[in-house]
Amino acid sequence: MDSLVTVAWLKDHLDDSNLIILDARASDPISGAVSENSSNSIKGARIFNLKTNFSEKESLYPNMVPSPEQFQEECQKLGINQNSVLVVYDALGVYWSPRVWWLFKAMGHPNIAVLDGGLPEWILHNLPLEKNRKETYVKGNFTASFNSEAVVSFSAVFENTTSEMAILIDARSQGRFNGTAAEPRKGLRSGSIPKSINIPYTEVLRGSKFKSKGALAVVFNRLNNESKPVIFSCGSGVTACILLFASELVGIQNKKSVYDGSWTEWAQKVL
Repeated sequence: MDSLVTVAWLKDHLDDSNLIILDARASDPISGAVSENSSNSIKGARIFNLKTNFSEKESLYPNMVPSPEQFQEECQKLGINQNSVLVVYDALGVYWSPRVWWLFKAMGHPNIAVLDGGLPEWILHNLPLEKNRKETYVKGNFTASFNSEAVVSFSAVFENTTSEMAILIDARSQGRFNGTAAEPRKGLRSGSIPKSINIPYTEVLRGSKFKSKGALAVVFNRLNNESKPVIFSCGSGVTACILLFASELVGIQNKKSVYDGSWTEWAQKVL
């Protein structure tokens, strides 16, 4: 299965016995990223709430990677098994879903794809929907095997500002990166991490879908002939995963990781 699938592919595989569809969302996102379609789901989808169930509960920062134990337990509650084939989508088209894709990859589950265009594309093709509902599933046997190299810490990013051993890419808007536009989190200054470069995540999207591979290659052309590891950052670790996912689509082979604390952590620790 490819990392990115179409609504036509999903429609044709709805009855596959191992397929589980995940509806990626977050409760009360600071970014204001909500959809008018959030009360509807693709038929049979299971709600995957990033903030409520799949982020570290005790962290000072939002959306931080949960422990493998927490991730495993919450996945099992959703009825996810080791042999499950997962397709994740979100009501915004592409926003939360790459974060979920990345989390599963980091937790050792490769059989996951993002639905290109998400719920808006599904609705556009008049495909079956249902109202959100709470449901209890037969406990799955999913087992997490965390790859710690998928995430980098504040100290590693701080060290990189002098060593420049890795390329740090910030997915926030140009205004936020340059310090000319306000951050959505109250009291948090805008600006950027020294030696980082800015590729707003919107540059890899066309509407609610990813751009073609040819267009994505242009976006990432500055990485041509670069062998350094690439660290993706943003405001709180969500849109960084959109860029990371897009870099995978275009075949960039550099070692990739996410700075999970992202600008929210950096701006509070470095004055």
